[in-house]
Amino acid sequence: MRRTLILLCALLTLCSLGGCGSINSHLSAGMGDVVPKWAGGLPADAPPRPGTAKYDEMMKQRERERLEPKAKDSGAQSADDHVTAPAN
Repeated sequence: MRRTLILLCALLTLCSLGGCGSINSHLSAGMGDVVPKWAGGLPADAPPRPGTAKYDEMMKQRERERLEPKAKDSGAQSADDHVTAPAN
């Protein structure tokens, strides 16, 4: 009777540990979204996860910004045009 009880307890412990491993692999993907930043979670300015509607919207916005012509800074361009001779 005692051996059966010990075997049953060992079997129950092993099964529960195996269950924890499989549950954690599924929960870990979503838990990072709800953990506060101070506890090691994602910061507030982190980009959205791929596959979500917000991610698709962000990628469209990036593509629009990439295709827009960049306005040149007149102050930065004039500073580049000046070439000074080395002082000897």
